[in-house]
Amino acid sequence: MNMTKEEVFVNMSYHDQEYREIITKAVCGRGRKFSKEEHSISPSHRPSSILGCWVINHLYNAKIKSKDTVEINGSYDINIWYSYNDNTKTEVVTERVNYCDFVPLSKLDRNCLNDDLEVIAKVVQQPNCLECKISKKGHKIIVEIEREFVVKVIGETKLFVKVDPRGHKNRNDDDWDFEMTDDELRDVKPSFHGSHGKD
Repeated sequence: MNMTKEEVFVNMSYHDQEYREIITKAVCGRGRKFSKEEHSISPSHRPSSILGCWVINHLYNAKIKSKDTVEINGSYDINIWYSYNDNTKTEVVTERVNYCDFVPLSKLDRNCLNDDLEVIAKVVQQPNCLECKISKKGHKIIVEIEREFVVKVIGETKLFVKVDPRGHKNRNDDDWDFEMTDDELRDVKPSFHGSHGKD
């Protein structure tokens, strides 16, 4: 009769087991997502030219969307410096934009014990301006933004650890042997106080 590994564990007494079952937290899934997105910004004046564009104040949070997807919701400020009135005046327009990215988990361990999972999201590429241009109609500014995330999903899982039947003996400092060599013995002085002369 063939028995599974789990059945073998059940039939063995606790002290006779060569393996121990340990429940611990481990990385159960990983994912990565690169995104590009265009935003349309409406300045208060008709732009003549774009002088600069930068993205600041990036905020985000991540959560489990499904068993194989992580959802990241975030926002950032887009600042555009532009000229208007035939390049005789300048102004900076700032707009807060929101986004939502869905990161698929390419590596996923199906052996998690429960659905109480923790998500760790890390920015690989902060939101960055790839291109900033005036729209064809000339009233709006089109900004292309890139961003990239990596995510890890942490959950409880089981580990089977082999046990050494001989046990493990910890040696402390008192057990160490300090044997002196012949050279060290020759250097030992019988008196620790120097002689100051004879009486």
